[in-house]
Amino acid sequence: MVLELAADGVLVFVLLLNAVLGQNGWSVTYTSTHICALKGSTVDIDCSYSYPNDRNRGIMVQERFWFIRNEYYGPVDLRTDPDYSHRIKHHFHENDCTLRITDLRERDSAEYKFRFITNQSDGSYTGSPGVTLTVTDLQVKRGKSSAHTELQCHSSCDVIDPPSYVWYKNGQKIKEEASSLRVSVGDDDSSYSCAIKGHEGYRSAAVCEKKNNTIFKVTVSPSNEFREGGAVTLTCSSDANPAATYVWYKINGRTPLSEERQLVFSSIQPSDSGQYYCTAVNKLGRKRSEYISINVNYAPKFVSVTVSPSNEFREGGAVTLTCSSDANPAAQYSWYKKNGQKPLSNERQLSFSSIQPSDSGEYYCTAQNKVGRKRSESTSIDVKCGDGYRLGCIRYRCQTGTFETVPVLKRCSNRCLKNEEHKLCPKTSHVQLFFFCKKITMLAFSAAIGHICSHSWLEAVLKQWKKHKLCPETSHV
Repeated sequence: MVLELAADGVLVFVLLLNAVLGQNGWSVTYTSTHICALKGSTVDIDCSYSYPNDRNRGIMVQERFWFIRNEYYGPVDLRTDPDYSHRIKHHFHENDCTLRITDLRERDSAEYKFRFITNQSDGSYTGSPGVTLTVTDLQVKRGKSSAHTELQCHSSCDVIDPPSYVWYKNGQKIKEEASSLRVSVGDDDSSYSCAIKGHEGYRSAAVCEKKNNTIFKVTVSPSNEFREGGAVTLTCSSDANPAATYVWYKINGRTPLSEERQLVFSSIQPSDSGQYYCTAVNKLGRKRSEYISINVNYAPKFVSVTVSPSNEFREGGAVTLTCSSDANPAAQYSWYKKNGQKPLSNERQLSFSSIQPSDSGEYYCTAQNKVGRKRSESTSIDVKCGDGYRLGCIRYRCQTGTFETVPVLKRCSNRCLKNEEHKLCPKTSHVQLFFFCKKITMLAFSAAIGHICSHSWLEAVLKQWKKHKLCPETSHV
């Protein structure tokens, strides 16, 4: 295959193979059997034909034409095809049958055959096989290295002696006689194209070589805060030629979340919190965006109370109530006693260092952040008496020297010794004794409404004390 100029100077690639097709003096000769031409150019398909020169028979050519397809009635003359009629010319002079096609298109690629018909019943002939025409376009192909981009002017025509090329940068001629061009990565934002030298009117499509700092970013809407249940859209954008396709990922996740430009959450949930990134890919490469963090805020949930110790609350013991919740941002806590208006504490824990029966009741906490507020269920605290006190009284009748006792009652603390508790003993004019005991310690109180009958009264009281075992024997007065 060599380079050859068509009649009007347009470059074509031709295979020099003289094809003489004929028999018994009937023949069609094609100068070349394969032609490769550029899109938009003009091509000449050279051809000559012959038939027997028999004057006795008076053979005369009546019809000549080129065709690429057959119908049921026979070959279709290109001149009758609307797609060719205004773009073809025949050069029929004597035995010349050259066909010219202008403004070549890629769909013109086909096998072209010449046919002539004479005035003889058996006097027609077709040059078959014909000439194969391939219409191609110049293309700029790119290959990347770490520091450069290699641009190559490419045609699908297979030639032994490649032509010289002309390179253009932003439409301006910059270099000749090279099939490739090296461009530094990040060097410019220019466009490049190429053409075959001498035929600069048929350039390739321009390609852009973008700088390495190509815009590539992720935007988020809304951009200020992400609340549970809200709509959130992440958009990936880049400047790429050809246009990039996008894929979304969550960090530490291998499965793509979306292959669209946007990743959309119609009702975002706390489980969607994390770091996201997108990739932009085209045939020249792949690039990844920076990470973007999504932190979903939500009101407190699962508000609960734990109590320590959890089994029994005894008077004087230490008790701690702890409030817990799941919230983002972290919740602030307040403690309340049921039917109480004011908070008991604004800490996560409510502590009693020495709990008292008066602390019995129902408690609850509230958890609150900027998104919302929630209350726990009530927790009941019932404070049990400790070892307890025993309270009672003895009444001594001086006239008879006899004692009267009131049954011993348990009380939980010194608060039980208020004046109204003294009503356990009947109010008479006789001597009354009040007492209470705790563990092995005995305290004795005496009160005289009347007078003490005799000194022996105290001895008698002690005897009665022990007799009724009101307090442990180890106790003393």
